[in-house]
Amino acid sequence: MILRLSGLEPLNITPEFGFVVVGERTNITGSPKFSKLILAGDFEGALVVARQQVQGGANLLDVNMDEGMIDSEASMTRFLNLVGSEPEIARIPIVIDSSKWSVIESGLKCVQGKAVVNSISLKNGEEEFLRQARLIRRYGAAAIVMAFDEHDIIFDPNILTIATGLEEHRNYAVDFIEATRWIKKNLPGARVSGGVSNISFSFRGNNTVREAMHAAFLFHAIRAGLDMGIVNAGQLAVYEEIEPDLRERVEDALLNRRDDATERLVEFAENVKAKDKTRGLPSQRYYF
Repeated sequence: MILRLSGLEPLNITPEFGFVVVGERTNITGSPKFSKLILAGDFEGALVVARQQVQGGANLLDVNMDEGMIDSEASMTRFLNLVGSEPEIARIPIVIDSSKWSVIESGLKCVQGKAVVNSISLKNGEEEFLRQARLIRRYGAAAIVMAFDEHDIIFDPNILTIATGLEEHRNYAVDFIEATRWIKKNLPGARVSGGVSNISFSFRGNNTVREAMHAAFLFHAIRAGLDMGIVNAGQLAVYEEIEPDLRERVEDALLNRRDDATERLVEFAENVKAKDKTRGLPSQRYYF
């Protein structure tokens, strides 16, 4: 089954396409630089961030304006209209990302091509869910949802943070991988996506560890059937190039292979910070 999306150019996601990269840096809730630019009204500067994601290899661009200090509907409209005037950016499909339907619909009214809505759910009841689903179809978009059985649907089983020190969080990565495997087996033609950086929030400020976690998680999740992920395009480490000791500790935590996996990974992360401090280097490559 082919998932057909488009910006100015078509994007046909086939089983042979490989992993789909959704650029995450144009999300006001996840990118400090993008947030600062939008809050300052510097939409031209925000376009530079979008362009960097495309140049970094993003196949789709996730745009989120959920911020209480701005008019999210107006900001979404303004930014997407500016994106539409930049062919280098507008050539790829847009993921309109918001927890508010009014913001999503503002984006749908001005985006070019066939976009993706992220997301709708049953939290406000079946009637509202179906109303939004019909409108998404009328606008000609695809949708990320928690449960649906129509075409052009992308499932997001929800990637949650591991290595928090809480027992109930230890199996989150395994749970996502197994949910992905179940979806691909039982729902032929369905696509699966997720926000990859969520997995490593416990290690904010240590991108050596975070990038290794993302690469290792993707290695296992893609093998289980993950089709696309919201990531920082251009900042993905190569699984085979992860330092062996770090990779072992990361996978112990991701796959819940040891009772002391979190402690061992935290220990490694602290050593990385200590070495960088000794050498007078920053302990991270900042995500922009």
